[in-house]
Amino acid sequence: MFERGSIMVKTSVKKNVVVVPKNQNEANKLVTSIGVNQRKIEVINQRVNQRIEKIKAEAAEKAGLISDEINEDVEGLFAYAEAHRDDLTNSGKTKTVKLPNGELSWRTTPPSVSVRGIQATIEIFEKLGLSQFIRIKKEVDKEAILRERVLVKGIKGIAISQKEEFVVKPSEVDVEIVKKLRKKKK
Repeated sequence: MFERGSIMVKTSVKKNVVVVPKNQNEANKLVTSIGVNQRKIEVINQRVNQRIEKIKAEAAEKAGLISDEINEDVEGLFAYAEAHRDDLTNSGKTKTVKLPNGELSWRTTPPSVSVRGIQATIEIFEKLGLSQFIRIKKEVDKEAILRERVLVKGIKGIAISQKEEFVVKPSEVDVEIVKKLRKKKK
């Protein structure tokens, strides 16, 4: 209880009652119930997904038509701008043309590198003594740590954890309901 002004107010917490089976037969009935309810959820989700897919398809079709129109407009603007580039840019003194409803501009992107045949390129750099163009990445091998846990035991910054889960998997439903339990000590 807590006091608000001069009025005493009682608060209570509502908690659901959990059915606990008394034997394996009752446990099996609960698993069956979970399976039936899970299938109901799947049907609901399937119907929702079908509606969503229909709406998405309609929206994609409408957006596609508008996108095509935008692309045609951009092509037309580009043709105009290229034909009149000297006038629009004051003979190249500016790269941006301000219009009442927006801008047209020409940009030069930053240089970028693409490499085909990475391994062959690395070998060529090594043969030519151009090691400054080769990056060596160091990282912790977690799989090796799991294989040889004893060697890393007690090393600061290394923690190996494992959890136990309780799983209910009703028949005929491709779903597992997992309850997270506690971490297992290693």
